[in-house]
Amino acid sequence: MAGLGYRREMADWDLSAVQADFFEVAPENWVHRDREPLHRLIASGRPVHLHGVSLNLGGSSPINAHFLREVRALMDDLGAQHYSDHLAASGDAHQLYDLFPIPFTVAEVLRVSDRIRQAQDVLGCRMAVENTTWYANVGDMPEADFVSAVAERADCAILLDINNIAVNHKNHGGHDLAAYVARIDPARVSYLHVAGHEFDERFGLYIDTHSQRVEPDTVAMARELHRAHGLPILLEWDNDVPTLETINRELACLTPSTTT
Repeated sequence: MAGLGYRREMADWDLSAVQADFFEVAPENWVHRDREPLHRLIASGRPVHLHGVSLNLGGSSPINAHFLREVRALMDDLGAQHYSDHLAASGDAHQLYDLFPIPFTVAEVLRVSDRIRQAQDVLGCRMAVENTTWYANVGDMPEADFVSAVAERADCAILLDINNIAVNHKNHGGHDLAAYVARIDPARVSYLHVAGHEFDERFGLYIDTHSQRVEPDTVAMARELHRAHGLPILLEWDNDVPTLETINRELACLTPSTTT
C-alpha cells in the first residue's frame, strides 16, 4: 500500500489518475478551509491521514489545546484514523514552521513524553510522532533509543521516516538504516515516510529537501518493513514537485506488488 503527501501544486491534477492508496495532508492547511477536495478523495475510497507541522512537541510553551480540538473536529469530519506531528520544536513565542531538534537525553524523554500525553488527552486518541532530520544536536542517547523511549513512555505511535534516518546517518554517522530500524518496535509504527534528499555544498551536509527520487536503499528498507510487518508507505515530495507521471512511477516503485 503506497500513499502520497498532497501538496498545493497538485490542486489542478486529476487525482483519480494518481496511483495512491491513501493521501496525507497538513491539518494546519485544512481546519479553516473548504474540505470538499478531501471529501472527494475519501469518496474515491482513499483515506486521508493528517500530518502536522506546528504542534511544537519539543518546545516549552503550553500545548495548544484549541488547535488540537480543531484537529479532532477535522479528524471526525474526514473519518481520519491517523494524526501525527514531528518529534521536534517548532517555535514558542512565535510559530516558525520549522523543525528544531530535541536533545537526546533522559530528561528530555520525560519532558517531551509528558507533553505528548497532554496532547493525546485533548485529542482523545493516540497520535504518532515522526523522527526528524537534524543538522546539529546534543545528548548522550542514540537517536533511535530516544525515539523509542519517548514513544514507550508517552504510549504513542511512531511515524517512521526512513529518509530522515538515511540523511542523519550520512551527516552524523551513528546507526545506519538497518541498525536504527532494529531498535524500533514495529508494533508502534503507524506507517512509513519516504522521500528524496540532496547534498548542499554550501554547508557540507545532506539536506532533507523532499525534492528528488527516493534512494534505492530507502525504498528497499520500506519494502522490507511492509513485507515483514504490513506497514503502509507514503511518498513525500514537497519541493520541485514533478509531473503526475513521475509521481506515479515513484509510487509504483513503492508498491509491494511490484517487488520481486
